[in-house]
Amino acid sequence: MIVGLDHVQLAMPAGGEDQARAFYAGVLGLAEVPKPAHLATRGGCWFEGGSAHIHLGAERNFRPARKAHPALLVDDLAAMRDRLERRGVSFVEGQPLDGYLRGDVADPFGNRIELMQKI
Repeated sequence: MIVGLDHVQLAMPAGGEDQARAFYAGVLGLAEVPKPAHLATRGGCWFEGGSAHIHLGAERNFRPARKAHPALLVDDLAAMRDRLERRGVSFVEGQPLDGYLRGDVADPFGNRIELMQKI
């Protein structure tokens, strides 16, 4: 039986680690965690915050995920939107969904990231 979700893997172009760090750690505020040595040779980087674990893997023929996406829970969507705007990241208000405020951003590679606040 499934008991939870361990992580979400997103693709990025090879060599995009610095851009990933700037966005996922610098903008979203996630902490970078070290990849195991035997996986680090493949490139990419891992981040986590709260129960969210996001792994970015380098992909040779990279194409961004514009539909498939992780949805990250935030405690204050308005504050996150302000943080994003101060860092030059566009935020698009999401359609209403019962019990949530939400919106989307794109990481530096064009992958969709949904941000949600329970209300």
